Amino acid sequence: MKFEGMTDEWLDFIAKCRSGESHRYDIVEGPMANDTIWNYVNDFLMGNITRKQFWVLAEFRHPTHQISFHTLAALDCLTFEGSEIVYDS
Repeated sequence: MKFEGMTDEWLDFIAKCRSGESHRYDIVEGPMANDTIWNYVNDFLMGNITRKQFWVLAEFRHPTHQISFHTLAALDCLTFEGSEIVYDS
């Protein structure tokens, strides 16, 4: 499943997942509900704000992008290419 942006479909998907519902997708890609966005999603889920109020609050937020792997089949498509050690000085 790929979400191109924060849409009603995305919000419904996030709400269902955060409510404990499962889905059939191996990989989900799209906007990540970061801390600020998650607070709005949580308020929406709790009934503290309406869908319309959510979109007003989220309008100028720019979430980060994420790719989420949900099944072993999804992980099987990954190939390890290498690593490096990074030291903090």
